[in-house]
Amino acid sequence: MQLQRLGTPGHEIPVAKGDDGAIYRLDSMTSDIDGAFLAENGIVRVREALEAGHLVPASEELRSARIGAPIARPGAIVCVGQNYAAHAAESGDNPPETPIIFFKHPNTIVGPYDPVPLPPGSEKTDWEVELGVVIGKRTSYLRSIDEAMAHIAGYVVSNDVSERAFQLEQSGGQWSKGKNCANFNPLGPALVSASEVDSSCLGLRSWVNGEPRQDSNTKDMIFSVPYLIWHLSQYMVLEPGDLVNTGTPEGVALSGRFPYLRAGDVVEIEIDTMGRQRTQFEG
Repeated sequence: MQLQRLGTPGHEIPVAKGDDGAIYRLDSMTSDIDGAFLAENGIVRVREALEAGHLVPASEELRSARIGAPIARPGAIVCVGQNYAAHAAESGDNPPETPIIFFKHPNTIVGPYDPVPLPPGSEKTDWEVELGVVIGKRTSYLRSIDEAMAHIAGYVVSNDVSERAFQLEQSGGQWSKGKNCANFNPLGPALVSASEVDSSCLGLRSWVNGEPRQDSNTKDMIFSVPYLIWHLSQYMVLEPGDLVNTGTPEGVALSGRFPYLRAGDVVEIEIDTMGRQRTQFEG
């Protein structure tokens, strides 16, 4: 089962896609796929409603509508830097001994097929396929790593778009300037329940204009998903609906092996069992 939000920006309707591919409206159960829905055990309730045949099939018009980000605007987007050893190396750094954390503004989130404008004057806009973790319940001071999985609602395909000159050359010592430009976090196409995903072994891939760029697996993460959620809970409170981007593998333009993005370029990213997104960059 996958959850999606279909419709024009700001007017998306929540839907569920069953294992048979059929799509059902969820607006009789919730106004949106957001923190409140997730905190109230929404994914389990949707699965039960699907199995009981209580949901209304979506119309053809809705099924063919724009696919929005699979979660409504979260309170926070917490990101992990250099969480794959090979990516740290291509960035010129040693693997971190503790997770590197930065934030993106929630308004960077857009749908998986929405265009992304290049920032004015940008010469170093980069792609980053990442496994996104969606928090399902309030998470604070977890006592052990083993507790972390119970706090995860599901997973999403996430593109942590970055402007490297803003991030590294004009940073003033932090990365935020290069991470928060308009539409810099395409998300989706779906939220996949945590119970259906093994986050320890997922293939991640990216292409630019059809040419392969990244091809790795989450088993190469330096810090695992459960460890990251436990670790973050020692420093901040994660709320239902918050998004954690868990880092990108090697194969980005920052490596020097590939050109940075230009107007008209198309980036595609995918993660095993979770779908594929396609983003065109505009001047």
